[in-house]
Amino acid sequence: MLRRKPTRLELKLDDIEEFESIRKDLESRKKQREDAEAAAGGDEAAAGGIALGGDHKSREQIINDRIGYKPQPKAGGRAAHFGTFEF
Repeated sequence: MLRRKPTRLELKLDDIEEFESIRKDLESRKKQREDAEAAAGGDEAAAGGIALGGDHKSREQIINDRIGYKPQPKAGGRAAHFGTFEF
């Protein structure tokens, strides 16, 4: 293995300004997303979408809402699956 002298890294003013602008942009997007979620949550509460009267959602429900997954209820028992076979 070859050894070499350490490379010197310099932080320039342009780099700092670019970092700050990107950080502010990300923070503003995060705030907009939180405001939109809060507004959507308020609309659901007003429409009766929240049955428990608050934000008493399970972790699984919160994740499903965030990714847009809407689970379908499963039919119970083997008798319900009997006629679903296709040949």
